[in-house]
Amino acid sequence: MKNILGGIGKNKPLIMIGIAIVIALVVSGMVYSWLKKARDLQQTAYSLGTQPVAVAQVDLQWGTILSKEMVKPVLYLKEGTPPGYFSDPSAVVGRTVIYPMKANEPILESRLAPTSVKTGGVAAIITPKKRAMAVKVDKVVGVSGFVHPGNRVDVLVTLTQAGAGKDESTITKIILENMLVLATGSEIEQGSKQEKPQSADVITLEVTPEEGEKLAQATTQGKIQLALRNFADTEDVNTRGSTNPNLLASYSGGPYKQKEVAKSKVKAVRQASSVREIPASFTVETINGNRVSEKKFFYGSKDYEN
Repeated sequence: MKNILGGIGKNKPLIMIGIAIVIALVVSGMVYSWLKKARDLQQTAYSLGTQPVAVAQVDLQWGTILSKEMVKPVLYLKEGTPPGYFSDPSAVVGRTVIYPMKANEPILESRLAPTSVKTGGVAAIITPKKRAMAVKVDKVVGVSGFVHPGNRVDVLVTLTQAGAGKDESTITKIILENMLVLATGSEIEQGSKQEKPQSADVITLEVTPEEGEKLAQATTQGKIQLALRNFADTEDVNTRGSTNPNLLASYSGGPYKQKEVAKSKVKAVRQASSVREIPASFTVETINGNRVSEKKFFYGSKDYEN
C-alpha cells in the first residue's frame, strides 16, 4: 500500500499535467464548436442576402460625437436596409449626431452633421441661417419640466400696451409658433442669505434673426410662457390676443360680438337724432278782429280745408 501511495506521490506532477491537458482539450473543443456555429450562422445569413448596418449601441442625444463604443454592426436583410446607412461602424466614428437616436437604431447620413463639423454641442445642430437663443424660465413657464430637446413650443408674452385703455392695458399674445427646442438645462439662482438657492430652467430655441429679436423684446418687456405642441401639429394659428375684457367675456357671446352690438346701437341713436320728423299735415290759425279761423294744410298737396 505504501508502495502504491509512494508511486502516486512521485507521479503527481504527471497526473496534474494530464488533467490539465484533458481540460484544455475539452475547452478547445467547445470553443471550436462555438466558432464553427457562429461562422456557419454568418455564412447562412450572407447566403440569405443580408447586409451589416451600423446601429447605435446606446441612446444618443444630438450634439454627441460618436465613438467606437457607441456603434455596433447588426445584420439587416438587403431589401430592408434603410437609405443612407453605413455598413462599416468605423465610418461614423468622429461624426456628430444632429438628431436623437435610440439604441439599435440605424445610424443614417441624414442624422449626422457634415464631415466638416468636428465639434459637438448645440452649435453642430443649428440649421443654416438660424440661431440658437436661450431663455430662462421657471417650472411653470417651462411646462413643468416636460419640454425636452426636439420638442416644439409656442411662445406667449404678457405685457402692458402703451396708450391703451385701462381695461385693455394688459394683453397676452402668441408671438412665436412651432419653435424647435435645441437643448434644455438648469442653473442655480442664489438669492439672499436667508433664501434657499432656486433652480431655474434654461431652454434653448432655434430661431431666425427676426424671431430672435421678437424673443429678446418679449423677455425684456413682459413675461413669457411656453406652450408645448404635438409633434404632428405644425399649423400656424393667427390670434387677436387676449385682454381683460376678452377674458371676462368668455362664454358670453364674445367681446367682439358685444362691441359690434354696441356700435350698431350708437349708430342707430345718431341716425335718429340727425333725422327730423316731418308731420303729415299742419294747421294754421288766423285771427281777424274777433273772428278766429283755422286752415289745415297737407304735406305735398296744394289743397287745404277750413
